[in-house]
Amino acid sequence: MPFISDKNKSAASGGGGGGYLNPSKIQSGGNVRFALLDDQPLEFFECWGETTDGKSKPFRFAEDPSPEDIEEEMGADYSRRLNREGTAPDKVKFAIAVPVYNYDTSSVQIMQLGQKSLINELDSVSQMEDYADLLAWDFVLGKDGVGLETRYSLRPAPRKKGAQADIETAWTESRDSGFDISRLLTGDNPFKAN
Repeated sequence: MPFISDKNKSAASGGGGGGYLNPSKIQSGGNVRFALLDDQPLEFFECWGETTDGKSKPFRFAEDPSPEDIEEEMGADYSRRLNREGTAPDKVKFAIAVPVYNYDTSSVQIMQLGQKSLINELDSVSQMEDYADLLAWDFVLGKDGVGLETRYSLRPAPRKKGAQADIETAWTESRDSGFDISRLLTGDNPFKAN
């Protein structure tokens, strides 16, 4: 079964600190091992807003937003971040978020992917018969290079021996504490109810 819905597949093609596993924070030449905790990611569209004093904040939408939707959501306090050239608003990007067990931190985190190459690689793996149960495998996410020269890699790996009980305990504790990834869409804390 595909990891990315048919509805948003075209958005993923072409052109961690705290509770988050962020691929861009991995050191060049480094990697991180994780286990997926859900085989249905939260799919959304994201753009960034900035205040006049330089504070930035992500704005997420369940559907591809119009410029008017973005302006309404940002309100008077935020304006859309400009592209690298400073000539137009930065594009809205398709992204996914999924709960994972990070072996490095021995904890549940949210991995958000906006990198189309990683989204497509994970979706490709999900459609291979050998990996039909994505939750039974580990994945190793690697990074090489910096800036515009950054390249990411993602490969499946057999589950670490003896790790399943730790993964299940951490996931159960996280859900018992109120974990709800859909709160990302409202800007609330997905790790606990407000």
